Amino acid sequence: MTAPLSSSLLPLALTMGEPAGIGGEIALMAWRLRRDRGLPPFFLIDSPDRLAALAHATGLDAAVREIADPAETVTVFDEALPVLRQDLAAPVLPGQPDPANGAAVIASIDRAVALVRAGQAAAVVTNPIQKSSLYAAGFRHPGHTEYLAHLAGMSEEPVMLLEGGGLRVALATIHVALKDVAGQLTREVLLHTARVTHQALRRDFGLSQPRLAVAALNPHAGEGGAMGREEIEIIAPAVATLREEGMNVAGPLPADTLFHAGARATYDAVICQYHDQGLIPLKTLDFDTGVNITLGLPFIRTSPDHGTALSLAGTAQASPSSLVAALLSADRLARQRAAA
Repeated sequence: MTAPLSSSLLPLALTMGEPAGIGGEIALMAWRLRRDRGLPPFFLIDSPDRLAALAHATGLDAAVREIADPAETVTVFDEALPVLRQDLAAPVLPGQPDPANGAAVIASIDRAVALVRAGQAAAVVTNPIQKSSLYAAGFRHPGHTEYLAHLAGMSEEPVMLLEGGGLRVALATIHVALKDVAGQLTREVLLHTARVTHQALRRDFGLSQPRLAVAALNPHAGEGGAMGREEIEIIAPAVATLREEGMNVAGPLPADTLFHAGARATYDAVICQYHDQGLIPLKTLDFDTGVNITLGLPFIRTSPDHGTALSLAGTAQASPSSLVAALLSADRLARQRAAA
């Protein structure tokens, strides 16, 4: 059995996520693993009544206790899952999102961010949201990451980094159609992605001299322009600029030889040009415990690297592994940032 981590830091704030999804179940499961996995104290912003009913309905042996303040988390955590009340507008049916509850989902995120920025929580860990349901409730942001940047008052886009299986991938473009990637890929986008990633690796991951690899967009890195000119006109000039700034950067490197074990030993993170270029190798290496980390925010935010899994909701069959990894990652990053 692993000894629990020190609770010298503030507790972590875990958001509700889509209440009709698996967020509540995996939160209860993660709490049950608190001693075996050495989890830091965390509290969930959700309806304690819903969670208690969920624990009973699914047969999960997990106690739930309402708290009035995050400071109560440390004293409650060993005996029950601490829950900061966020009431829902409508009853929750597993697997059936209701836009009426969208305001509560958003409020849970708002409160988590506000508590971290007020110094009452160490980091934000977000359960998965169902964007279609939130859009129906009037949500006007592409997703979690963009909304968190909005709450932080940022003018620049944060960077999505995913970690798992000894691999870190940062994405230059994220949720765009493959046919639109080349049009959105610019030298400025690459420079921003690499700079934010480099800074985070130093400050939050404790790497004094981060090594970055930059993936090519086209097969064989474009074959000297025969299969695309993005490497010549966009990626290589960006890499040259980053090197002039003193960064240890290699690229553009053909993506088909960038992720085997020998190649992974040569860098600390890869800048990937589009979503699946980075997510396919990462999920192949570590499907169950990958973590989504948002870089560039004025606070730490991590998330499980999976969705709401509506088909599993209410069955207690979902795995809490990715949430456990996200909680551990948030604690580690918050400690490193505090030390830095």
